[in-house]
Amino acid sequence: MIQGCVSPKRAKICLLKFIFFGRYNQRVDTRSKEKRSRIMAAVHSKNTTTELLVRRFLWSHGIRYRIHPSYLPGKPDIIISRCKLVIFVHGCFWHGHENCSRGRPPKSRVRYWKSKVKANKKRDCLIEEKLKAEGWRQLVIWECQLRTQKSASIALPKVLDSILDMCPEIALKGANRP
Repeated sequence: MIQGCVSPKRAKICLLKFIFFGRYNQRVDTRSKEKRSRIMAAVHSKNTTTELLVRRFLWSHGIRYRIHPSYLPGKPDIIISRCKLVIFVHGCFWHGHENCSRGRPPKSRVRYWKSKVKANKKRDCLIEEKLKAEGWRQLVIWECQLRTQKSASIALPKVLDSILDMCPEIALKGANRP
């Protein structure tokens, strides 16, 4: 009997689907090609919601930065050039965040998505090595850390502390300056 088929009658249907479609358990997309295309076209790699949240937070605390410089490997999301610090705001799905529910591949086309995310992770490691070789320090912020208002209110001050630890010369807006 074919896996997932309980009765002999159901097994015949499963076998026919298996022969016709190639795989029985293949999920069918519930959206039309045009609708799926519009959804996927809306996914961008720059100026994501989480990235904008981090940028607004840094700017409101007086930290000035550049965004997406093409002269650095990987075009980091945010750079603070005076202390050679790059900040990547990674999406959990696209960068394969470990132990995160949003970092797991979808149930359809598993092989494709696993290889894609694996290639992204490999590219991230290469970019990290290149930036280290050029003397840049790095900070990675994951999308799940900023998903809710509560988690963002905890994570963003920690990010700020990390930046200040890496770059003590940065003076915060409104802080007492000597």
